Amino acid sequence: MSPLSILLVGFAMSTDAFAAAVGKGAAMRKPRFADALRAGLIFGVIEAITPIIGWLLGRAASQYVEAFDHWIAFVLLGALGVHMILAGFKPNEEEGGEASAEKPRHGFWTLAATGFATSIDAMAIGVGLAFLDVHIGVVALVIGLCTLTMVTLGIMLGRVLGALAGKRAEIVGGVILIIIGCTILYEHLSAAG
Repeated sequence: MSPLSILLVGFAMSTDAFAAAVGKGAAMRKPRFADALRAGLIFGVIEAITPIIGWLLGRAASQYVEAFDHWIAFVLLGALGVHMILAGFKPNEEEGGEASAEKPRHGFWTLAATGFATSIDAMAIGVGLAFLDVHIGVVALVIGLCTLTMVTLGIMLGRVLGALAGKRAEIVGGVILIIIGCTILYEHLSAAG
């Protein structure tokens, strides 16, 4: 993978966390930068760890699927991309409900649970990357740093932007994953032919 592809994967993996952060920022009363940075660190660390776990799982199975590994990466990236695009078009479940009646909680465990929920796709990316010639440490670091930045910005911008901007970012991230999956498949098929 090229450095640009790694950066795009990092950006794409952070868009769902950005969408969640925008929603959290919109729900918080005047979030401070320290609150946003704390959430960014929690999300970033979790998002950096999960692709390594996926990569380890994928490496364990790589010897059995070496002949069609590029198809696995293509399907995983494409499926995640489509999932993110569809999620970007879904209306928010938190809108207009009873959530506004009580003060939302933004404690460590709530943020960690949200961070883990948004990092499941990063674990799947790690599985797909196990079949490619890529240094997982670099990819995990880039994903973690992108997520830290995007979540911090998302919370600070949440009050101004609302949930709509987060949804659009998730759609863009999905499109990027599909493009990267297609590029990987094309490179492997053209090298074999």
